[in-house]
Amino acid sequence: MLRGIIHRHGQALREGARDGVPIGLGYLAVSFSLGIAARGVGLTPFQGFVASILNNASAGEYAAFTLMAAGGTLVQMGIVTLVANARYFLMSCAFSQRFAGGTRLVHRLLVGFALTDELFGIAIARPGYIDPYYSYGAMATAMPGWAFGTALGIALGNVMPPRVVSALSVALFGMFLAIVVPPSRKSRRLLAVVAASFAASLAFELAPYVSSLDSGTRIIILTVAISAVAALVFPVADGGAQELGQDEKSLASLGDDVLEATDPERGGSDER
Repeated sequence: MLRGIIHRHGQALREGARDGVPIGLGYLAVSFSLGIAARGVGLTPFQGFVASILNNASAGEYAAFTLMAAGGTLVQMGIVTLVANARYFLMSCAFSQRFAGGTRLVHRLLVGFALTDELFGIAIARPGYIDPYYSYGAMATAMPGWAFGTALGIALGNVMPPRVVSALSVALFGMFLAIVVPPSRKSRRLLAVVAASFAASLAFELAPYVSSLDSGTRIIILTVAISAVAALVFPVADGGAQELGQDEKSLASLGDDVLEATDPERGGSDER
């Protein structure tokens, strides 16, 4: 059986493993800062490793650590992680259109388990149907980088001077700023949403009644409310990636592969 899998999917596995190496190295650097945050809520290196190997999303994982620090409940952590990772529902829908019609459910579930932004990007850009084993190869080299980076951040955070740990803990906020600031500069609508988010967060911190809520509940309310209002006030039409701050070059790098996967008229789902 194993020999048959290697014969049929060996090339896809090798290509996926090769393409996942630089992603894994990037994950190692970013998740080191996440490990600093995990150390702040009392996690051991092993616990941090398990948390990152099971939740391959920086925003969702950091939100969970933030709620842990705030004394949030398991239900609150589950809700805020679900909201923070909601974009993966849309990515999974687009990705599923690129599987061949006979692809088994187990492959769809396994690929969906680690469908990060980066692994989605390298797979969706490939021509034709996606071989799940390509994603398995990429997962095999990328996911350990995320998990080991978190564990390493916790372990070294325990021996590094407090000032260094404090400085490194800012790196994760820098990562989020790097995600938010560039598209905000290109889109006034997105800039308005970001500014409104800051203002609403400050208002919830100072206003009566809501300020008495724990920070975890406030995060959930603000995330859902602001996202819903932004979707209603600034709806993005089909193909409106420019409104999200993506330049034409980066959009073209995905090009027809993404469009064909989401637009039946272009043959993406009719090929089945």
